[in-house]
Formats: sequence, C-alpha cells, structure tokens
Amino acid sequence: MSFSALLVNRSEDKKISSSLETIEESQLPEGDVVVDIDYSTLNYKDALAITGAAPVIRNYPMVPGIDFSGTVVESSHANWKAGDKVILNGWGVGEMHWGGLSQKAKVNGDWLIGLPKGLSTYQAMAIGTAGYTAMLCVMALQDQGVKPEDGEILVTGANGGVGSFAIAILSAHGYDVVASTGRPQESAYLTELGAKECIDRSEMSEPGKPLGKERWAGVVDCVGSHTLANACATTKYGGTVAACGLAQGFDLPATVMPFILRGVTLAGVDSVNAPISLRQDAWDNLAETLKPETFEAVVEKIALSDAIETAGKLLKGEVRGRVVVDVNS
Repeated sequence: MSFSALLVNRSEDKKISSSLETIEESQLPEGDVVVDIDYSTLNYKDALAITGAAPVIRNYPMVPGIDFSGTVVESSHANWKAGDKVILNGWGVGEMHWGGLSQKAKVNGDWLIGLPKGLSTYQAMAIGTAGYTAMLCVMALQDQGVKPEDGEILVTGANGGVGSFAIAILSAHGYDVVASTGRPQESAYLTELGAKECIDRSEMSEPGKPLGKERWAGVVDCVGSHTLANACATTKYGGTVAACGLAQGFDLPATVMPFILRGVTLAGVDSVNAPISLRQDAWDNLAETLKPETFEAVVEKIALSDAIETAGKLLKGEVRGRVVVDVNS
C-alpha cells in the first residue's frame, strides 16, 4: 500500500533536496505501532531540516516532522490497539526516525501518549510540540513556586509557536504576561492571546549588565544568547527562568551574579526526551487549560504539498504562531 510523504534527501556532494514522494508501506522504518496520521505540524526544527539550513537530520532519506496525531491501525505493543487515538512529540522523529510529515508512520509504541479527553487530533496538533513545550515551561515555573501574585512573567520570542502558547497558558492561569517581540506590529495579536504589555525585543537582545533592575517573577525564554542572559539579570530575587529555545543563539554570555546574589533559578526545559509521565501531565493540563478559540487565534492550516514553501517562509520570520499540516489534503 502506498501513501504520500515529504522526503528529504542528501546527494553525494551533500546538497539537500526535499520533495513530496509516494512511499510504499514496506519502506517504513522499524517499529511496533503503525499510525494513520491525521495531522502534523511545521516547527522551526522541521523548517531547518526541510531547507537544509542546519544539520538537523542524522539519517537520509528522512521524513521530517517532529510530531503528529492520528489513529493506530496496527500494533504489537501492549499499550496500544487498533483504533486508539495517539500523539507523538519528539523522541528523534523527523531527525533519526521517520516523522510526521507523512500519511503513515511506524514508531516505537513507548513514544506515544493517548489523546487527552476533550481534544481532537486537529486540536492536538494545533497545540503540537510548541504548546506542549510551552506547558512544560509553565509547569517548571510552577514547580519552583512562581505564583501569579509574585509579579510579571516575561515571554521572549512571543510571536513564535512556543511563545504564543506560553502567553495563552500563563494568562489562563492568572499571570500578568509581558511579551517580547521583534514584530511590534503584531502587538494586537499578542494582547488577544493574553499579554498585558508588549516590549520590543531590542530591550533584551543586546549585550547587557551582569545585574539589571529586578522586574520578572519568572521568564519563559525561547531565544537564548543575550536575551536569556538579560532575562536572568533582570529576574527578581528567588525567581525562575525556564529556557527552552535558541532562536537568537545557543551561547549564554552571562555571569553567575543573578544566581548567587538573587537566588535565581535557571530551569532547562527539554521536550524531546521528557518521560512519558511528564508528557501526559503536560497534555492533560493543556486539555484542561486551553479553550478552543485559542487554537484559531494561533493556527494556520496548510496541505502537505505546501510544507516545503512554508518552511522557507518560517525561517524568514514570515509565519506567526502555529502551522498545522493536514497530511491528507
């Protein structure tokens, strides 16, 4: 049986090419669960893989797509049976194992979680890895005792997928959110999501002092580099910074001063290899926290055939919020 998938290849001279291909089911990689995919997404990492802008992919040819939702059609795994609705985020799919930009996937059943009650497969991918990562960041702040009454929460990279959902989640939990963005023309969109104030990213992205004026009770940082350093330097005593991204860079030109003089906690958030129990908690929290109208505010739906062109736009900063890929259209 054949199906459509986006396939990334590398030539002998290491040039990357991406194309929509017809794949035979016999070509699927090893796994104990086969899923008919309903929806995937287009994340920043996927765009890097599709365009070849960064060495994200470890094995070629590769079907990119770091997440998907769909229905189990075959399973030899004890936890899953035909008809189960499932979600997959991370675990190296789209990098080392064929991923979600396809009509079918064959994966390790240990990587799957059940679709939470109240969510459709479309809504699950409207949330996707971006929303799941944002929830992990919010949970990290809460685990460190950051409460709404403690003060403002800064969200950097606010127009991106993680940033957009972080604003919506934090606002739903009663936090006052300040959004840092390089696109001030999108302030109305960020306010609609729940931001109380928007600041230009230039206030955070340039080299700063080891310590600045205390302002933030907590931070969700999707950017890294000088932005993360400045976020730490301006976090209030005992506050927490949850770091999950590197859009500005993977360096951290900071000092130890915020940590040893103000007791600031820098909490790293990893969505790729997080344990199943934490993943399920995050998804259950998402299903309870986010209202359906949030999905419409942050989502653009495209066909699988549009993924290559949209990947280029995403890297140019021409896409806001989430891109859901309907792999069957």
